[in-house]
Amino acid sequence: MPTILIIGKGPAGISAALYSARANVDTIVIGRDGGALNKASKIENYYGFAEPISGEHLLSQGIAQAVNAGAKIVDDEVLGISFDGKYNVSAKGGDYSADAVIIATGTSRTTPRIKGIRELEGRGVSYCATCDAFFFRGKDVAVMGNGEYAVHEALELQPVVGSVTIVTDGKPMEAATPDGINVIEDEIESLIGDEVLESIRFKNGVEKAFGGLFIALGVAGSTDLARKLGAYIEGNRIVVDENMATTLPGLYAAGDCTGGLLQIAKAVYEGAKAGTEAVKFIRGAKN
Repeated sequence: MPTILIIGKGPAGISAALYSARANVDTIVIGRDGGALNKASKIENYYGFAEPISGEHLLSQGIAQAVNAGAKIVDDEVLGISFDGKYNVSAKGGDYSADAVIIATGTSRTTPRIKGIRELEGRGVSYCATCDAFFFRGKDVAVMGNGEYAVHEALELQPVVGSVTIVTDGKPMEAATPDGINVIEDEIESLIGDEVLESIRFKNGVEKAFGGLFIALGVAGSTDLARKLGAYIEGNRIVVDENMATTLPGLYAAGDCTGGLLQIAKAVYEGAKAGTEAVKFIRGAKN
């Protein structure tokens, strides 16, 4: 049976799952948590509730509804995504294959406030190991982060570059470090370089030469995942058409990651549209 895989279990992802599962399509939702909705203590402006409802309760009701419709919910962290005729999603708990993917992971993270990062973006500072590893072949590079996502990016780079060092910016590592990858846990003061990145200066006074720095903080965000596949990104949002389709066949996005009004009602609509269109896509591809 064809599979639709949804990344993110907030209102957009769960709404998409409800529509695809009800269409009798194998539906898998992967997410770590319910995002911003899960943290909202009181919601008073969502249709159908005369009294305030907590985000946690609204989310749990939505998840139960999707499960009852046949969707499978997986509590896991997505690390990367690729395409080889089918979409392949890599997560901490294992790998998944799907005929269509819906990205519904909310808004992307902000760029870390470290002097030099903005100025050197595209000139040594990158956000996608899969996209840009080739340009750093043979060079000593760093990956900024301290979790599974940073390790995943470091492993993507390792076969291509000269050496990989994970720089945690003062935070302890939260994931096992693979062989051959160094770790520096000192706080970062600034990035050094005129035309291109030349080195990283740490707050303890040490300066270490690097030809590239890949940002991989926290978990893989929506634009991180879409960018790895070559989908069109504008700022920190994924560009979609009226059917929530990206520039890649079978790849959809819904919710806060598409920009615009950051409200539950918009996320639910876009999720419903993405789920419906993804079903049409895989049924069309099958015929």
